[in-house]
Amino acid sequence: MRVYLLIAAIAGGVTWLVTPLVRHLAIALGAVGKVRARDVHTVPTPRMGGVGMLIGFVAAILFASRLPFISGVFTGNDQAWIVAIGAILIVFLGVLDDIFDLDWMLKLAGQLLISVFVSWGGIRIVSLPFGALVSASPSLSMAVTAFILVVSINAVNFVDGLDGLAAGISGIGGIAFAAYSYIIARHSPSYASVATLIDVALVGVCAGFLLHNWHPAKLFMGDSGSMLLGYLITCASVIMTGHLDPATVHTSQYVPALMPVLLPLFVLFLPLLDMTLAVTRRVAHGQSPMHPDRKHLHHRMLRIGHSVQGAVLILWAWAALFAFGSLCTLFFRWQVVVLLGAAAAVALSVATFWPAIRRRILGRHRVLSQGRRSGRADSRGESLHELEGRHVKVSEAGTPVKTTGRGTGPDNAPTSERPSAHTRPRED
Repeated sequence: MRVYLLIAAIAGGVTWLVTPLVRHLAIALGAVGKVRARDVHTVPTPRMGGVGMLIGFVAAILFASRLPFISGVFTGNDQAWIVAIGAILIVFLGVLDDIFDLDWMLKLAGQLLISVFVSWGGIRIVSLPFGALVSASPSLSMAVTAFILVVSINAVNFVDGLDGLAAGISGIGGIAFAAYSYIIARHSPSYASVATLIDVALVGVCAGFLLHNWHPAKLFMGDSGSMLLGYLITCASVIMTGHLDPATVHTSQYVPALMPVLLPLFVLFLPLLDMTLAVTRRVAHGQSPMHPDRKHLHHRMLRIGHSVQGAVLILWAWAALFAFGSLCTLFFRWQVVVLLGAAAAVALSVATFWPAIRRRILGRHRVLSQGRRSGRADSRGESLHELEGRHVKVSEAGTPVKTTGRGTGPDNAPTSERPSAHTRPRED
């Protein structure tokens, strides 16, 4: 465990150190995010943060390859190096998009090619849950793996809309994956695992970058960073399933064995939900699936009334609930997990909608207060009218006449009661 913590610290430290240099490089290359209608930030901010994250990740992998405890996973196994090469390619694609704003179809094609290359290199799902744990053919395995990689890459890219949001959600997912893969690796002769190595390096990279990306961010991760995070977190889960042999897994072990397949769905639940809603919404309106708008989950959180920091923290909490809640099913009875998870979900729901609830309560209180004040004002007004003599008099002819209320002298008397000019005493 201490070795993994050291690897995470190396990844985080290197990322934190090189990110300011990457910021200057992004400015020099013109990779500066302009303020668009859908953006939350109001100041042009450099992108390409994924380059700093990539440097931190590769440094952690190189450092781990020299450690006696981890070096065994590099012997006769190229998975770690395949993942590193794929990470370099995906970041390069993201940098091109950060600088030149590539067309979405071109970017999607690049993601697919890189995913196929990584799958061809050995990062693939070898077992699929089709009613039972069955082996997949090589071609089907490559296709499924490439599809999962592309979906995950774009899911994290979709949710990258607030400072620190994507890095935090990915870091939370990395912690959950690292905990599970470490537990699985403890049953092997060596505790070392490529999946655990990738996860802890991912967590360190996210922590190091968050120090520069917390609101107000000095640097955005850009597509180079968001695609890297989605790529790494999916590669780690796919590598876990690659160690499962369907012939040796008992029926009672299906749920624990398939957790590496199910856990990404829970860890990436918010990004996947956001992407699904966005694509469905845009296609329903006849727009491109990649057409930008201001209707993502984080935009809705801001419209509810949360600050940027508050919205990010609440979305982090939701991600942690799904990630660690699913992981707890391996250690506790599912009834207990469901009960505690439901209680946590209720608390988070209240926190999510609290600004709207608070506005409604204050608005109702304001209306009641105004009603009470207007009622008191009306009662005071009636009393004043009575004191001023604003009442209706009936003339001798039976016609109601209102007094002006300015006094009770003859000049203020009703016209019918005023003395005529020829009856007034003449002043000599």
